[in-house]
Amino acid sequence: MYHPMVRIRSGEPSRAAQLASVTRVMGVKVIPGAARGYIGCALLAAGAAALPALRPAAGTPWGTVALLAALYALCELPARCRLLGRAAGGSVPIGSGSFFPVLLAAALLLPPAAAALTALPGSLLARVDEPPAAPRRAWRAAATALAVWAAATAAGALSCATALGHGPDAPDFPYALLPAGAAALTFCLVLTALDGGIRATVGGLPARAAWRGLLGRALAPHAVHGLAGLMMAVLWRSTYGPVSALFVLLPIYISCWVFAQYHRERAAHQATIRALVQAVDLKDRYTRGHSERVGHASVLIARELGMAEDRLDVVRFAGILHDVGKLGVPTRVLRKDGPLTPEERRVIELHPEYGHEIVRGIGFLGEARAAILHHHERMDGSGYPYGLHGEEIPEFARMVAVADAFDAMTSTRSYSRARPVPTAVAELERCAGSHFDPRMVAALVRALDRHGWQPAVTADETTPATPPSGNVPPPRDATTAPQTTGAPLPPRPRERA
Repeated sequence: MYHPMVRIRSGEPSRAAQLASVTRVMGVKVIPGAARGYIGCALLAAGAAALPALRPAAGTPWGTVALLAALYALCELPARCRLLGRAAGGSVPIGSGSFFPVLLAAALLLPPAAAALTALPGSLLARVDEPPAAPRRAWRAAATALAVWAAATAAGALSCATALGHGPDAPDFPYALLPAGAAALTFCLVLTALDGGIRATVGGLPARAAWRGLLGRALAPHAVHGLAGLMMAVLWRSTYGPVSALFVLLPIYISCWVFAQYHRERAAHQATIRALVQAVDLKDRYTRGHSERVGHASVLIARELGMAEDRLDVVRFAGILHDVGKLGVPTRVLRKDGPLTPEERRVIELHPEYGHEIVRGIGFLGEARAAILHHHERMDGSGYPYGLHGEEIPEFARMVAVADAFDAMTSTRSYSRARPVPTAVAELERCAGSHFDPRMVAALVRALDRHGWQPAVTADETTPATPPSGNVPPPRDATTAPQTTGAPLPPRPRERA
């Protein structure tokens, strides 16, 4: 669980549009005025929430406050300190959020104002990767303090102190679950509301878009944090004292370490994919951006068919890497400004096999490897490289084939103009059953009706008003050939899509 002001991972959706999305004025990152005002209001509210604990007559249990604040700060410190990070194996939980159970334990153990103070040292120490660091830390401290204060208020309203017991008094289970659950839910709601606000003020998003999906993604993690916080609070109030509560942190830290390892591995996968796609784009400038759009369209088809979430990444990889075999095709053939000879056509039709050889040893691609090999097969068996037909063609390959043809038709290249989306859809439907799987075509049509499509120019320059002079090769993809009525599309003389 990462706080919205901490970090944005490339290629992944974040919980909020963070201050990394600040506008650039004369090359310097600046925070929009609305965001500065929003952060200022949050700081004032956090100060007002914590101020009562500083009054002499407040009776604040400073020992407990200091211990919990120090504990939370120590949990966040390894991510800030490079030396400690390397000592922990080079992969430590990063960003505020990994140790929210400590703060939720504080919300259950302390009065609201005192609980808000425990969030400040750790929030200010947590790692910040991108400038401006000061407002990021100020925002994180204010938002976290407000969330802890609200959680403690909710827990106190449900007599949490009595439910937890003290010393030899056993906690009142299952009633103790009620204030703990209320605290975790309140903490989640406040952070989500604040996240949406910073997202709207920094990114200029409409309110509905700014908060969309935030609560759904946050509920489950905060529920787990709430249970861990309850365990810490119960042990803290037991006869064994605060030391026993530290044992709860060990499984929390291990789970965070595993989570960080997963994200490191995922980032390595993404870097591998990006490197391969960039190599293809550099070699064949006519299809720049095509791979990413085919990956996107393939995911649209998969989602429309109800494919499990754990397979969607593989579908996307299949679409993005479907043309990676072009790395094995001579550049002079890819960029030839004229009709291909039969020999050159045979060379370019080897690119699915080249692609399969390139990715064969990349284990995380899974089913994507078969899609790369077979995305030019046709339902009637007239495709290549093996002439498979019907259900013999892997499912992912049938998805990618439809996505590939659709993007080829709707993208403007230096040698062909984009077709309107309705025209491309009509062509796909006409070829469904002979070239394409009708189920995949129907799924793409439904997805387009639901989400729309933004075609893009992918050549180095836009297509001129009139076709360029000279021998411009006709599009090689079956669906991009001039439309005919009833007859099958002609063989493809040249690979471009």
